[in-house]
Amino acid sequence: MKPTVQFLAVGLLVGLAGCTSQRPAPDYPAPLPQTPAPAPSTQTPTPRPPMPTIPSTPKPPTTMKAHPRYAPPPGGNCHWDTGLGVYVLEKVPDVYYRERTYYRWDGGWFWSNGPQGPWQETDSSGVPPGLSRRYAQ
Repeated sequence: MKPTVQFLAVGLLVGLAGCTSQRPAPDYPAPLPQTPAPAPSTQTPTPRPPMPTIPSTPKPPTTMKAHPRYAPPPGGNCHWDTGLGVYVLEKVPDVYYRERTYYRWDGGWFWSNGPQGPWQETDSSGVPPGLSRRYAQ
């Protein structure tokens, strides 16, 4: 016999032997008859208690005495404004401070290294984003 035919014959015998060695499937009991659904109730349903409210996270204050990252200006009475992202000088109107630079609004933007100047003109791209939004033209 050719080896290919022998291989097929052995494979066929092994395959059929597996079928005869399995046990028959067990007999399952007949399914239970289904009971009819209950008739709808004429009573009004009991109201559910309201869902508990989750306390909202308190918003951070819009102003703080100091910011954890940015140091306040030297010797200036000021507070940090979270909306603007700068320190607001208390006694000088429209003058702000952040990272060793003072910013002033006077119909346009100016910046300086000191609160008294000399002031150099800049555009809104030269100031912190919160300030440029506050005085958007």
